[in-house]
Amino acid sequence: MRISELSPDIRASVSSGGGGGGGGGDKQPLLEEIESVVREAERASSPENLPSNSLSDKLRKSLSGLKSSASPLPDPLKLQIWKLSYRLWNACVDLSNAAGLRRREGEDEQEEQARLRQVAADLLFLAGKPAGVPSPAFKAASFFYKTGQIWHDLKRFDLASACFEKATDLTSDAVIDGDDERRLVLDLNLARSRAAWGVSEQDLALNLLNRSKSLIAGSPEAYRAVAEQYLQFGRQNLTKDPKSSEASSKLLSEALNLSEKGLAAAAAAAGEETLISSLEVLRGKSLRFLAAARLQAEDFEGAMKCVRVLRNGGGGTCGRDHPSVAYVAMKAWLGMGKAAEAEAELRGMVVDRGVPEGVCVSAAEAYVQEVGAEAARGALAALLRRCRLGAEAALRVVQRVAGGGGGGVRSRVAAELASDEAVVAIFEAAPKERQAMHALLWNCLREYGTSADVFEKSMLYVPCDAEYRTHRAKCFRVLCLCHVALSQLDRAFEYICEAEKLEPNIASAFLKFKVYLLKKDDNGAIDQLQSMLSCVDFKPEFLTLSAHEAVSNQNLPVAVASLSTLLSLYSSLNKQPTRTPEAIVIRNIVSLLDRQLISTTTTTPEILKLMKRARARMLDIGTDGFFGMGVAKREVRWFAGNAWNMGIKTADCGDYESGAEFFELASEFYFGTDEDDDEEKRAMACKSIILSIATRFEGEKKKEDLPDSVLKRATEMFNQAQTVLSSTELPPSFAFLHILNAYQLHGRLDSDPRPKQVQLIKNFASSKASSPHYLLQLGLTASVRSQPNPEAAELALNECLSGHLASPSPDYKTIGLVIRRLIGLAGWSRKEGTDDEVYGIYTRAYRIIVGLKAGEYPADEGKWLATTAWNRSGPQVRMGQVGAAERWMKMGLDIARHVNGMDGYIECMEDTLSGLRKIGGGGGGDGEVDMGCGVTRPQTPITL
Repeated sequence: MRISELSPDIRASVSSGGGGGGGGGDKQPLLEEIESVVREAERASSPENLPSNSLSDKLRKSLSGLKSSASPLPDPLKLQIWKLSYRLWNACVDLSNAAGLRRREGEDEQEEQARLRQVAADLLFLAGKPAGVPSPAFKAASFFYKTGQIWHDLKRFDLASACFEKATDLTSDAVIDGDDERRLVLDLNLARSRAAWGVSEQDLALNLLNRSKSLIAGSPEAYRAVAEQYLQFGRQNLTKDPKSSEASSKLLSEALNLSEKGLAAAAAAAGEETLISSLEVLRGKSLRFLAAARLQAEDFEGAMKCVRVLRNGGGGTCGRDHPSVAYVAMKAWLGMGKAAEAEAELRGMVVDRGVPEGVCVSAAEAYVQEVGAEAARGALAALLRRCRLGAEAALRVVQRVAGGGGGGVRSRVAAELASDEAVVAIFEAAPKERQAMHALLWNCLREYGTSADVFEKSMLYVPCDAEYRTHRAKCFRVLCLCHVALSQLDRAFEYICEAEKLEPNIASAFLKFKVYLLKKDDNGAIDQLQSMLSCVDFKPEFLTLSAHEAVSNQNLPVAVASLSTLLSLYSSLNKQPTRTPEAIVIRNIVSLLDRQLISTTTTTPEILKLMKRARARMLDIGTDGFFGMGVAKREVRWFAGNAWNMGIKTADCGDYESGAEFFELASEFYFGTDEDDDEEKRAMACKSIILSIATRFEGEKKKEDLPDSVLKRATEMFNQAQTVLSSTELPPSFAFLHILNAYQLHGRLDSDPRPKQVQLIKNFASSKASSPHYLLQLGLTASVRSQPNPEAAELALNECLSGHLASPSPDYKTIGLVIRRLIGLAGWSRKEGTDDEVYGIYTRAYRIIVGLKAGEYPADEGKWLATTAWNRSGPQVRMGQVGAAERWMKMGLDIARHVNGMDGYIECMEDTLSGLRKIGGGGGGDGEVDMGCGVTRPQTPITL
């Protein structure tokens, strides 16, 4: 709304500025701020020149200041606010017009304009009803209504609803005076209804829409507006939820009823020709969509009623001639089982140039689906012969005829339609569609039974002379294909054998191979591969084709044999027989063998052999020469990765020798490229070497010792890995394996490996890769091998124990194992002070146990410590060393007091220790202990 739209009595007041007297001085600075921002908006020549959000934010802040004031606004200030509101609104109008001329406006600019309009409306609302302004409530409501429409267009339904509701509040108590105000109230109701529908509040939307009917008051324009809204809701409901056809019908019926009432009202008025025309169009739309809704509800009679009304002029000229009318009529006739009437409708659509081709094709699809291809042949032929019909549409029709079941009948009809000269001409300038039509006919017209009979009878007219040998061989091959398609493999085999006798060429040999495959005769198929080599017209590509054929039949052994035969040609011909590089052939064979490895391990030697061949060829002719320029890096990584995976698979299956070889091959492939700066490649090569050596040592546990040649090669690989490790950091697990390999190599090759082994463990214990778990493994390795190293084992186990004890959550089961193994290691030594060393370990164990909760230390380990400590006193008792025996008994008793499950032993142990002390206090003994039962007997060990 512009200033020119105001009534004359207020226009002059607003234009003059409204004045600023009459109080309200405290609000004047806020109004000046608002006016300053309005000037900025007026100076902006286009929406993109508006500062983003800043103007609306400033206005909103000033508006909040005005609202917070408790004093009422005097009329002069109200008029000034009205002036500012209209100036701001007019600035927004100018900006919108500028954007419309440029035909571009970003979403951010639109939102900023909507915010500015919102502020303009809020200013009017704040100003209230100044004296001398007619219908201020409706003018403010108009601002909110138009702002709400903008928010609705921006899909901001919450803001739109808020504007519409505020406008409704402004008009609810006001007296409606005139058609404009009544129309505004109607538009508000319709807008609120649209907003509610947009947020899926359909009940509220329909309630508001029903209220709108009371505001029509005989206005044809109002009838049209409400009817359009019913039509819009009905269409949306029908599209969104096809199952709710009844609800859609009600909405569309209401739209039809209102449009007819509007036509009656417009006819009674003079000079409403334009409005009558638009109402007729509206009635036609309502009838068409109502017909579609009835059709969807399978009310075919109802749909036809709508069609009859339309054709009798009920929807005007546009409604009668609309393409959807004939389509709905055809579908309705089909639904009522009247195929003749439906065909007449379809033919009418075909000859009517005003009906789009897409509608004709959809109608043809529906017609064929209902009556069948044979019955639809005439109408379809007429449709396809339309010269302007595109190739894509013609293909779609033939495809619908040929598909969907029906067997040979549909195939014959499709062939007849496609062979029409007019149809063929359509495809001359459309190569893509022409190829698709060829594929469609080739795949759908497979009447192999009939074809076989025809070919067999046709051979009666082919002489048996030598001149026709090639012709007869072709016929036999075609007959073979027909019987293969019919799964009559024995007959197919007979025919291909006859063809091979007449003309032993590669085509016959390959077809025989295919029959062997289908018969699941693997040996026959593999032998046939060799027969193919002897054909005069043999080409190596047939071996690749044979491999593909075998893979498609899920016959991997034959596929491997095909590619292996091809691979043998690379060596025998001493050149590349096909465009496929030798590396790709090897890779494909390895992939197929790897798939077979899921069920059997017999393919492992073959894979290893092929991998070695690839590695040898790579070294022989170079990486780029073997794998190909541009792809060498990718191919080398594939072979390296596959060798790594095979190493893991075979090692997991217990084939450590093959696993070690695969890992060694992986390292050689990773080292095979010239990318020395590739950190990942160096790391993987180093890992492969480490796993190869570790796998060989693991395999040694189950077989004889490794020969010197293997140890020598392992040493070379170890030194290679050591060189790489100087510039590459490995994960802790591989660093540990590397140290373990070094430890074992020293044990095999050095005359006195113990010092070097101890130093290895010292270095590892101080490295970042060290962990209690790895140190335990080293300690166990050093203590249980055929050549133990007690010093190395003790060092590793002590470091392991310290690491566990320093952990926030120690693993006391492992700690118990380490303590038991340390006690065992100390027992190996026969040097002086060994008993004190062992006693120190027990003391350390006791200190660990004392600080724990009940049951935290493993009970079996605690019982073992208590029992072995107690039993160590036996030799001292027998030798009369009461003091030493008492020390061990006390250790066993002290430990037992902190171990669950030893309550039954503690009392006996205490009695025995007390008796021993009496003997000790008596000044000696002869090895016997008084048990307190009146009998002296030797001390006996405790067993658990």
